[in-house]
Amino acid sequence: MDDAALSGLDRAVPRYTSYPTAAQFSRAVDARLYRDWLRALPAGGDVALYAHVPYCRALCWYCACHTSVTRSPDQMENYVGLLERELDMIAGDIGPGRHLTAVQLGGGTPTELGSVGLESLTQRINRHFTIDAATEISIEIDPRYFTPSRAATLQAIGVTRASLGVQDFSPAVQRAINRWQPMETTAKAMEALRAVGIDRINVDLVYGLPLQTPDMLTDTLAQTVALSPSRIAVFGYAHVPWMARRQRAISEATLPDAATRLAMARLTASFLTGAGYQAIGIDHFARADDPLAIAARHGRLRRNFQGYTDVADVPQIGIGASAISQLPQGYGQNAVGTQDYARALRSETYATVRGCTLSEDDRVVGEIIERLMCDFAVDLDDVARRHGLPTSAFADSVDRLAPYVEEGAVVLERGQLAITPRGRLATRLVCAAFDLHLPGSQARHSQAV
Repeated sequence: MDDAALSGLDRAVPRYTSYPTAAQFSRAVDARLYRDWLRALPAGGDVALYAHVPYCRALCWYCACHTSVTRSPDQMENYVGLLERELDMIAGDIGPGRHLTAVQLGGGTPTELGSVGLESLTQRINRHFTIDAATEISIEIDPRYFTPSRAATLQAIGVTRASLGVQDFSPAVQRAINRWQPMETTAKAMEALRAVGIDRINVDLVYGLPLQTPDMLTDTLAQTVALSPSRIAVFGYAHVPWMARRQRAISEATLPDAATRLAMARLTASFLTGAGYQAIGIDHFARADDPLAIAARHGRLRRNFQGYTDVADVPQIGIGASAISQLPQGYGQNAVGTQDYARALRSETYATVRGCTLSEDDRVVGEIIERLMCDFAVDLDDVARRHGLPTSAFADSVDRLAPYVEEGAVVLERGQLAITPRGRLATRLVCAAFDLHLPGSQARHSQAV
């Protein structure tokens, strides 16, 4: 029986970068509660920092991120000032000098802040936090607008890892998603990074794009492997035009059907593992010596709003418009609109406008889902015992997995639940069987594969 026989692969379910997912966020979490949560963090503990920059030089039609176009230096300067003001407020509430396990600059295109903006922001981070050789500092890059001088800036501010957006190298697909980016452009960006000593490089690809075929994907994978990045992430395109209006420029008639998407997912895993990359979770691949691969082999892989990570389980503080913080008490998200975000910060209050407080059930299910997404296995009896629950606590969820057990996608023995190699494409569906919030939810999601 091949993977195509698995149940529900075209079903829409969450991506589970968190649990509960953002679909369960509400205005019950506001700026005041978020400040209380920050102030309650144990003194001196490590934290991680994510800064969201919601600006790009041009919009790609496939993208569902919260971004807009700007080429205004003044706008970038103002935004850096807001990020710094938010950092000042956070440091005042959690105390200065906390060690950062990781700093991630994402977007959008954070390099659009410019050299002066990046240096200023980094100086403010260093003023309030402690960064050492163990801190990974990563940044997302658009190779189309990257230069050797910008690479020198990244080296100067301590960047240790860079993620390059590629999506697909086929000219036909690039035209269909409004992103013209020849392979040579990406190669030059990688050369510039390596020339300044930044050799931990990720490449992001997407399957299921308009006009994309398995042959085109194969060519893209081959060209990407030739560039020898440390990691390759290959995401399934999420067509969500009800949420991302720019996607309405993409005709649904040009999108690969469910069977073709499935073939692309299988092709990706076969090609990249054959090229020497280790499969990590459902959509990442890494060289064996990459920290993500090492974490996966030792059971230390984690998953958060930025995807798979080897960063320890510490509070994740998000700054910037739409940024999400993950704290022991729950999740808090800043206002999506930059004007609303700015208005809050200029009023000396946090821009937190929604989120959710974690219940004990949320913590239990979140643990199960994270282990399934990272390890493809979880000891349900152990989870129940540690949380003071009967071993029958997950019986209903297990019953919902009956079709996958019959199809050989899932094995359950003596409380140990494991997703088999042939069932890994159904991982999000297996997680959905435990999701207490999904039944009855009106939220719309992308398809499982």
